[in-house]
Amino acid sequence: MTYVDTSDISAKMFIAVLLLLLIIAPLVSLGVLRLFQSRKKSGLLLIAGGIAVYAVFQMVMSLT
Repeated sequence: MTYVDTSDISAKMFIAVLLLLLIIAPLVSLGVLRLFQSRKKSGLLLIAGGIAVYAVFQMVMSLT
């Protein structure tokens, strides 16, 4: 078994993965779940929220 060297990961990359795992992915997955439950308005709003968070994040990352 080998160890993975994580010392080359920048702070930006760490924050990007953290944001993806904690905010964007749950919003999209809950949206898909709501669509399967036939709650279309709620599901589409959650998916749109995930996309909006991703777009804002991309704008912030391009400024820095």
